[in-house]
Amino acid sequence: MVMHRGIKLRHIRAFLDIAKEGSLSAVAREQGITQPALSRTLSELEDLLGVALFRRENRRLVLTEHGAIFRRHASQGLQAFETGAAALRPDYAGGAVRVGILPSAATDLFPRLALKLRNLSPETLLKIETGPHKHLVGLLRDGRIDLMFGRMPDASDMSGLAFEHLYEEDIVLVARNGHPQFGAHPTEFLQQSPVILPPEDAIIRRPVNDYLSTLNLFGLRPAFETVALAIGLWIVTSSDSVWFISRGVVSDEIKRGRLVEIPTDVRFLSGAVGMTYRHGARMSQSLDLLMRLTRDEAMLHGNSAEPHRGAE
Repeated sequence: MVMHRGIKLRHIRAFLDIAKEGSLSAVAREQGITQPALSRTLSELEDLLGVALFRRENRRLVLTEHGAIFRRHASQGLQAFETGAAALRPDYAGGAVRVGILPSAATDLFPRLALKLRNLSPETLLKIETGPHKHLVGLLRDGRIDLMFGRMPDASDMSGLAFEHLYEEDIVLVARNGHPQFGAHPTEFLQQSPVILPPEDAIIRRPVNDYLSTLNLFGLRPAFETVALAIGLWIVTSSDSVWFISRGVVSDEIKRGRLVEIPTDVRFLSGAVGMTYRHGARMSQSLDLLMRLTRDEAMLHGNSAEPHRGAE
């Protein structure tokens, strides 16, 4: 199939693979072609577009600004093409996809994915469950959801499950903009302000407790416990409370200036966010599309996705 201005699907696929791997030789091996042939394909695409798509840095090919823009649209266009082709197959059906969403993915990542899935596969019904980590893992094991988005489960919960890493996300300590103690050491905030902690069964509670131990504040009695944005945001913006929460939950509020981050400078407050699913489970076309959209979204933000399997 010939595309606009002579661009063909082989150009698009080669470009996206090179953008993912950062290496001509690695992509050539995967595609079973010679490196000079792949290089010619890339050169043809750059000539057709009239811009350079990559620059070389430390033996790797890195996207230029033009390349990053083209990648975003090329990826979306290829997804639309593949979905259209799939819709012509006799066995195609939109069906339903059942997903569980943890707070770390509920505010930023997943709403974007939900709208993309709707645009590409309007026949698909997306059923969304929310709740504590243990609750969603239980639904996943029982087959009542197909996929869970959020932080990686504990090793003890991974038997029979697979986790695909999307990106690293830290836990932040936030306060309202204009908090009278802003600029003070975190210990002062935590000793003199009401504190909101994640609930005991939240996956992020353990690293928060570990951080408090480094400040000799283990066993600190919180004023509130929640990871819910609507509740935590109202309390923090209406008082001098401070809140330990995954960055993804409050990233928009930090960007808007309603919340400010209190620097903690502790790396173990970071953790993996990704997709958890049953190992060996049959994937529907709609579920496969959602997972591919998720990987592309992570790729666009400079993240890689690697599966981590629990005991089978």
